[in-house]
Amino acid sequence: MNASVLSLGDLLRTGRERLHPEDVGLPAGGARRAKGLRREELAMLAGLSVDYLTRLEQGRASSPSPQVLRSFARALRLDQDEEALLFTTGGYAPPSREQLEDEVPPGIGRMISRLGELPIGVFGADWTLLDASPSFAVLFGVEGGADGRPMNLARLTFLHHRESPAPATPEDRAALEAAVVADLRRSAGRYGEDPRFRELLEDLRAGSDRFGRLWEEGRAVPHRSMRKTVVHELTGPLELDCDVLVQPGSDVRMVVYSAPAGTASEQALSRLRAIAGDREVALAR
Repeated sequence: MNASVLSLGDLLRTGRERLHPEDVGLPAGGARRAKGLRREELAMLAGLSVDYLTRLEQGRASSPSPQVLRSFARALRLDQDEEALLFTTGGYAPPSREQLEDEVPPGIGRMISRLGELPIGVFGADWTLLDASPSFAVLFGVEGGADGRPMNLARLTFLHHRESPAPATPEDRAALEAAVVADLRRSAGRYGEDPRFRELLEDLRAGSDRFGRLWEEGRAVPHRSMRKTVVHELTGPLELDCDVLVQPGSDVRMVVYSAPAGTASEQALSRLRAIAGDREVALAR
């Protein structure tokens, strides 16, 4: 079988069918009418909308971006050859191994599965969301846009303020902005020629004077741990510790949120975890 007899919808559908929920850290649930993952489950794992996935599988949407294809390749646990076929079928050359790293290292994947009760987001060097625990998705309302573009923290912070899961206080927001820009400056030394990275920088410079000023300051310090006040519509403000962990040999970073023991924020986080658990159970039915 080759790319000439396969459509992109075929690859997405067969990719879903060969995975079990437990393969990707989801509860198995009861009996299923169809084998494999449901569309809702794959959309959640890829950080994209269910409607967009449905249109792709049915051939009613075409020309997905390379970022979208990378998100599906990650969510479907494709190996390098399978990812190359997905890109070829989608109309692109297979991704170079020198491009931005979008593959979640196995160690980080295991940590998300085992520590999923904590809000954990996994980001690439350009701050594109690669993976997230259910509680992270509930805390920050992570959802792909109608155009299929995965969430990118830099775009949300500087270009889409109203949609951004930004910290509540001006001080926290300023610290986040400075940290994101500093991280991008560090990444530019390695990925400055990557087309996706260049497009991101061009969009940020054109759309945000604040980004331009911070970029010109030339800071390139690592993104450090910090305490943030995050406001959720169901719980109000939460005082959370935010720790950024980078696996040696990889530019993929894991952002972990937690609350000090015995605090109101810990109780609020527990309520959000319960909501995330309810969503997982609903998907598994």
